[in-house]
Amino acid sequence: MFQVRIHGRGGQGVVSAAEMLSVAAFEEGKHAQAVPSFGSERMGAPVVAYVRIDDKEIELREPVLEPDFLIVQDPTLFSAIDVFAGLRDDGYLLVNTTKSMEELGVAETAQKLPPGRVAAVPATELAMRHLKRPTPNTVLLGAFTAMSDVVRIDSVFRAIERKFPGKVGDMNIAAAQAAYDAAIAD
Repeated sequence: MFQVRIHGRGGQGVVSAAEMLSVAAFEEGKHAQAVPSFGSERMGAPVVAYVRIDDKEIELREPVLEPDFLIVQDPTLFSAIDVFAGLRDDGYLLVNTTKSMEELGVAETAQKLPPGRVAAVPATELAMRHLKRPTPNTVLLGAFTAMSDVVRIDSVFRAIERKFPGKVGDMNIAAAQAAYDAAIAD
């Protein structure tokens, strides 16, 4: 089973990202589960969502305590909560930032992960360019697919189209593609 934990703040699309990632897995015939976890339901409050993906039925219902993949939509959370709690030694780290891991103060943790499993993507900037809104969720899903082989980018595109039909979906797909291309280039 592959487990993903997504950290962000209210209004960044954390829950929608988890939902779309699980739909992308379903598109490929996999079993998936998306579980939101809210602290305070207000804009800007820390939000966590969990995704599990497997080839067989998933019976767990609790939070993801040992993620294989950690997506951080808001790097200010590094100083607010223990985002890295339980991250597997062979895990992945994807951060929405233009800064280096050193600048974020998380280089020591990031360096413990295997080569090629840490990426910084300017997801908010890409979202502003393609969506005219600072919502990094679909952008980071594009980078997720470039970093791992859990789901394919075309499955993510179909999940985005389901969530956001029409022009909004097209803009989100363009943003996800831009992040995918940027992550592949690294």
